[in-house]
Amino acid sequence: MTKYRELNRAFWDERAPAHAASADYGFGAFVDPSHLSDVVRFDRPRLGDVRGMRGVHLQCHIGTDTISLARLGARMCGLDFSASALVEARRLANLAQADVEFHEAELYAAPEVLGNEQFDLVYTGVGALCWLPRIRPWAAVVSALLRPGGRLFLREGHPVVFALDQSSRSGELRLIDSYFESTAPVEVTTEGTYVATDTQFEHKQTHQWNHGIGEIVTALLAEGLSLTQLVEHDSLPWEALPGQMDPLAGGEWRLRDAPERLPHSFTLQAVKKAV
Repeated sequence: MTKYRELNRAFWDERAPAHAASADYGFGAFVDPSHLSDVVRFDRPRLGDVRGMRGVHLQCHIGTDTISLARLGARMCGLDFSASALVEARRLANLAQADVEFHEAELYAAPEVLGNEQFDLVYTGVGALCWLPRIRPWAAVVSALLRPGGRLFLREGHPVVFALDQSSRSGELRLIDSYFESTAPVEVTTEGTYVATDTQFEHKQTHQWNHGIGEIVTALLAEGLSLTQLVEHDSLPWEALPGQMDPLAGGEWRLRDAPERLPHSFTLQAVKKAV
């Protein structure tokens, strides 16, 4: 099981500098104190007022969403297992003059690394859960990090998208991978990355897992959270099906032909029950 950590960490360590240098992440725009990432702008109507909240962003990558949440008034910290990503996140925080702390740790070690602090808000962004082999331990981490009455905010790519044949150019939507969590990982080879870059990467192999909507909800309920929102969206913030999607405003992508066939992403919110 340790192999997946080594493979996936090498993959993200190598890509973090290319992501930070890309126009897609737009580090330079964060000089403007009002600038927010596309992802957080999309999330904002459902996030509501986060001013004064103490929040943690799990699997924060290079920190653009973490810093955007801080700009909305939350007192944020971020956690990621990639040292390379956190170098870029701290550089961005300095550029943006944002008071955000970043911690290096595997997701499942978050409560210990964060000193068993309890938070008002646990935020998890798009493209995070597929790197975790088990969803129930993730839900336990979320519960441990939330104070009673604290809130989880999750926007994620829909598990139907992750089960699709993403190499098809025919326009057909073919389910070829498991929708449900499986013991064995999906072994994925990725030559490049999801931003425009000329960088040639050495590390191309990753291990990934899918988690069905029902599995995610059930895990959270079992860990003492109450579901308060579940919304499915007809867009997501990367070109998940190359050649079959069109870009939209705000960094989103949507299936070109009959997009109503496909749930693209979802937002889930849940609150930890008071003791």
